[in-house]
Amino acid sequence: QVQLVESGGGLVQPGGSLRLSCAASGSIFRINSMGWYRQAPGKERELVAQMLSDGSGHYADSVKGRFTVSRDTAKNTAYLQMDRLKPEGKAVYYCKAPSTAWGRGAQVTCSS
Repeated sequence: QVQLVESGGGLVQPGGSLRLSCAASGSIFRINSMGWYRQAPGKERELVAQMLSDGSGHYADSVKGRFTVSRDTAKNTAYLQMDRLKPEGKAVYYCKAPSTAWGRGAQVTCSS
């Protein structure tokens, strides 16, 4: 089963920005529609953003207006631009398409 690889996580101060990448390198799998998920310690994994096949995005209310999905078809990579991050501590972000397995995720910590 294809596994997508997340990268770009890190430590950011409240109000800052990060861009996560999701790649299917080394695979013939083409990223089309997929979802970005977030899991904080002790909490269930939640869907925060979806990229539809036409490239448009749907967002959870908690991130609407701050997060943006995009993709580079030439690089077969999807992105999650996260702006005005809130001091919610640590969370792991995952990207996943319907036919792919869960990856290792990218850890994001937003704290002052």
